[in-house]
Amino acid sequence: MYDLIGDIHGHADALERLLAALDYQKKDGLWSHPERRVIFLGDFIDRGPQQVETVRIAQAMVEAGQALAVMGNHEFNAVAWATPDPQQPDQYLRVHSDKNYGQHQAYLEQVGEGSELHRQHIDWFKTLPLHLDLEGLRVIHACWHPPSLRVLNDYTDQQQRILEDAWPTLCQKGKKPSDALETAIKGLELRLPSGYEFFDKDGNPHQHIRTRWWELEHLTYRDLAMVPSDQIEAIPHTPIPEHILPGYAGDKPLFVGHYWMTGEPEPLNRYIACLDYSIAASGTQRSAEGKLCAYRWRGEGKLTADNMVWVEGE
Repeated sequence: MYDLIGDIHGHADALERLLAALDYQKKDGLWSHPERRVIFLGDFIDRGPQQVETVRIAQAMVEAGQALAVMGNHEFNAVAWATPDPQQPDQYLRVHSDKNYGQHQAYLEQVGEGSELHRQHIDWFKTLPLHLDLEGLRVIHACWHPPSLRVLNDYTDQQQRILEDAWPTLCQKGKKPSDALETAIKGLELRLPSGYEFFDKDGNPHQHIRTRWWELEHLTYRDLAMVPSDQIEAIPHTPIPEHILPGYAGDKPLFVGHYWMTGEPEPLNRYIACLDYSIAASGTQRSAEGKLCAYRWRGEGKLTADNMVWVEGE
């Protein structure tokens, strides 16, 4: 049986408190449980104060057989940041812009950019699969979208790990493989009907919305749109064509992270749970109530809030 843990973002103290709450014990630096294993949902790094220690804890558990893990968008970006572009030797697969550096700066300063430890982290991040399809449950960082997963099959091995020569292709923005990768690790985006747009906090117009793809009913663009609250009325109440949304059969429970949920942790619906409850927002203006959340899965086919376990941020 598994204990699934959401996005940690460098909050190692909270991770250790959560592992203890789940009855794991620490011996010689390794956390373990006699009967259960952890599944980490990715996003170990960026933002928090203990990113190196977070990776150490998770990597040690995975390598000792005490945990499994999938890749988050922050691990993908970290690899791309550190990997030279073979077509442009003086450039990298993730552009070293001020914006991208700002998102990654805390990690680079803590690990020491270009250090041996940094290279070790990048090598480990490359071993993380994009998703897990296990007996009884599925795990992916952001969105289980079968059409995208079929595209990604051509760029991953049998364990869903990105092939070494596939990284440049998956980093080519606007191409079908990159779009599929972004859906899997960042979420499903849909184009609004012609004539509609909304504006982000910086005043930039957008014609695509990130969606609450897990909703089972009331499937209009406005119902599913994840946009700033002051922009929601710009989104039409037009029903979304059924063939566009992925749906989810519910044949197995599915666990995701990524979405910075708030409030009392509970499954998104009877089949799907998001375990990212904004631990990295603790103490910020955005949220003083961030949590590091887990789901204690015991083999059930329908998920229940009773199995959510969390610790508060500090």
